[in-house]
Amino acid sequence: MIANLPMYQWPANRAAHDRLWAGIRDGLRSHDINAPDALDDDTGHMDSWSRPDLVLSQICNLPYRAKFRGKVTKIGAADYVLPDTEPGFYRSVFVVRSDDAAQSFADAAGYPMAFNEPLSNSGWGMPQQFAAAQGVTLNPVLQTGAHRESLRAVVEGRADLAALDAITWMNMQRWDPNAAGAKVIARTHATPGMTFVTAAGRDPGPYFDAIAHAIASLSPQDRALLNLRGIVALPAAAYDIPLPSFPPVLPI
Repeated sequence: MIANLPMYQWPANRAAHDRLWAGIRDGLRSHDINAPDALDDDTGHMDSWSRPDLVLSQICNLPYRAKFRGKVTKIGAADYVLPDTEPGFYRSVFVVRSDDAAQSFADAAGYPMAFNEPLSNSGWGMPQQFAAAQGVTLNPVLQTGAHRESLRAVVEGRADLAALDAITWMNMQRWDPNAAGAKVIARTHATPGMTFVTAAGRDPGPYFDAIAHAIASLSPQDRALLNLRGIVALPAAAYDIPLPSFPPVLPI
């Protein structure tokens, strides 16, 4: 069996993630659900979502919509503390270098763009749909494999634009020195945020209860480190979003 919490984990909040998992694990066991002692940091998240012995993970809503809907059990969306965004939802931010003349998304139309991966809702899905709604075609030139690498590519001048998960951007501003070299010029619309899932065919109720109780039991310091406020049971229809046009496959 496997459990992981792969989203928004940094060295500075790793211990807080472990304490969150300990609370969830003990809550699951109180419901007679087997749960591993510790989080698995070695298995790739795409592989973990595919496993029949998946106890708990978080999934981005684009891979959920594109590949895993019906193959995992949706428990609820994590409610991170994101300003001007309803609970359980999140956004992407478009960033350019801090000294770039662009002040808006329109100013950056056509800029060479770095993105983390095609199945990232925040790095590609939301940005592509946001751009299309404004009649703009994004210009992806560099696939980086991670939001942090996309930010670095912009700051170092290997790309001029990137779209970053807004919660990741908040963490970057706390813990990534490269954040000082970039500025936000636009935010996308909101879509469901990181969603807790377990293997297919399971009753989500006990999992939801265990997660909600574990989050509520976190210390104020851990809650602040994780920016985590609760879990929200979003309706299935919230995920009924058309798939974006995907970028060309680029080497990382």
